[in-house]
Amino acid sequence: MTGPAPVAPARPRIDCDVLREIPMPPYVTVEDVQFAVRAVVVHAPRAWSGGTVCRNDASPHPCRLHVWGRRVLTLRGLPSAEIDALIERGDPAADPRPYRPGA
Repeated sequence: MTGPAPVAPARPRIDCDVLREIPMPPYVTVEDVQFAVRAVVVHAPRAWSGGTVCRNDASPHPCRLHVWGRRVLTLRGLPSAEIDALIERGDPAADPRPYRPGA
Protein backbone atom coordinates (compact mmCIF):
# COMPACT_ATOMS: atom_id res chain seq x y z
CA MET A 1 0.00 0.00 0.00
CA THR A 2 1.30 3.43 -0.85
CA GLY A 3 1.02 6.63 1.16
CA PRO A 4 -1.00 9.67 0.27
CA ALA A 5 -0.35 11.30 -3.07
CA PRO A 6 2.25 14.06 -2.94
CA VAL A 7 0.80 17.53 -2.74
CA ALA A 8 2.13 20.10 -5.17
CA PRO A 9 3.51 23.22 -3.49
CA ALA A 10 1.08 26.10 -3.44
CA ARG A 11 1.67 28.58 -6.22
CA PRO A 12 1.54 32.23 -5.31
CA ARG A 13 -1.66 33.90 -6.45
CA ILE A 14 -1.08 36.46 -9.17
CA ASP A 15 -3.28 39.52 -9.13
CA CYS A 16 -4.41 39.94 -12.75
CA ASP A 17 -5.33 43.59 -12.22
CA VAL A 18 -1.72 44.39 -11.33
CA LEU A 19 -0.48 42.60 -14.44
CA ARG A 20 -2.88 44.64 -16.58
CA GLU A 21 -1.56 47.99 -15.31
CA ILE A 22 0.81 49.91 -17.51
CA PRO A 23 3.89 50.87 -15.48
CA MET A 24 4.23 54.50 -14.52
CA PRO A 25 7.35 56.37 -15.63
CA PRO A 26 9.88 57.03 -12.84
CA TYR A 27 9.36 60.76 -13.42
CA VAL A 28 6.94 62.45 -15.78
CA THR A 29 8.52 64.12 -18.81
CA VAL A 30 6.94 66.41 -21.39
CA GLU A 31 6.75 63.43 -23.77
CA ASP A 32 4.92 61.39 -21.14
CA VAL A 33 2.37 64.19 -20.80
CA GLN A 34 1.89 64.28 -24.59
CA PHE A 35 1.34 60.50 -24.66
CA ALA A 36 -1.01 60.75 -21.69
CA VAL A 37 -3.15 63.42 -23.37
CA ARG A 38 -3.34 61.26 -26.46
CA ALA A 39 -4.25 58.21 -24.36
CA VAL A 40 -7.14 59.87 -22.50
CA VAL A 41 -8.54 61.51 -25.66
CA VAL A 42 -8.25 58.53 -28.01
CA HIS A 43 -9.41 56.06 -25.33
CA ALA A 44 -12.32 58.20 -24.13
CA PRO A 45 -15.60 56.68 -22.92
CA ARG A 46 -18.37 55.93 -25.40
CA ALA A 47 -21.92 54.96 -24.51
CA TRP A 48 -22.88 51.63 -26.06
CA SER A 49 -25.85 49.32 -25.73
CA GLY A 50 -23.92 47.09 -23.32
CA GLY A 51 -22.60 49.99 -21.22
CA THR A 52 -19.68 52.35 -21.44
CA VAL A 53 -16.78 51.18 -23.61
CA CYS A 54 -13.47 52.56 -24.85
CA ARG A 55 -14.04 54.60 -28.01
CA ASN A 56 -10.86 53.20 -29.57
CA ASP A 57 -11.08 49.44 -29.02
CA ALA A 58 -14.53 48.81 -27.45
CA SER A 59 -13.01 47.26 -24.32
CA PRO A 60 -14.76 48.06 -21.02
CA HIS A 61 -14.10 51.65 -20.01
CA PRO A 62 -11.81 52.77 -18.49
CA CYS A 63 -9.28 50.78 -20.49
CA ARG A 64 -5.63 50.39 -19.49
CA LEU A 65 -4.37 53.32 -21.57
CA HIS A 66 -7.05 55.69 -20.33
CA VAL A 67 -6.24 54.80 -16.72
CA TRP A 68 -2.50 55.24 -17.37
CA GLY A 69 -3.05 58.60 -19.07
CA ARG A 70 -5.18 59.91 -16.19
CA ARG A 71 -2.59 58.75 -13.66
CA VAL A 72 0.23 60.50 -15.54
CA LEU A 73 -1.72 63.74 -15.93
CA THR A 74 -2.76 63.66 -12.27
CA LEU A 75 0.84 63.07 -11.25
CA ARG A 76 1.80 66.07 -13.39
CA GLY A 77 -0.65 68.19 -11.38
CA LEU A 78 -3.72 68.45 -13.60
CA PRO A 79 -6.98 68.32 -11.67
CA SER A 80 -9.67 65.89 -12.79
CA ALA A 81 -11.83 68.70 -14.22
CA GLU A 82 -9.02 69.78 -16.58
CA ILE A 83 -8.45 66.20 -17.70
CA ASP A 84 -12.18 65.91 -18.42
CA ALA A 85 -12.01 69.18 -20.39
CA LEU A 86 -9.15 67.78 -22.50
CA ILE A 87 -11.24 64.71 -23.27
CA GLU A 88 -14.25 66.83 -24.14
CA ARG A 89 -12.20 68.99 -26.56
CA GLY A 90 -11.18 65.79 -28.32
CA ASP A 91 -7.77 67.00 -29.51
CA PRO A 92 -5.14 64.29 -28.93
CA ALA A 93 -2.37 66.82 -29.66
CA ALA A 94 -3.62 69.38 -27.12
CA ASP A 95 -1.02 70.96 -24.89
CA PRO A 96 -2.37 70.97 -21.33
CA ARG A 97 -1.34 74.02 -19.42
CA PRO A 98 0.74 73.18 -16.38
CA TYR A 99 -1.37 73.37 -13.26
CA ARG A 100 -0.08 75.96 -10.80
CA PRO A 101 -2.08 76.18 -7.58
CA GLY A 102 -2.69 79.78 -6.56
CA ALA A 103 -1.57 81.17 -9.94
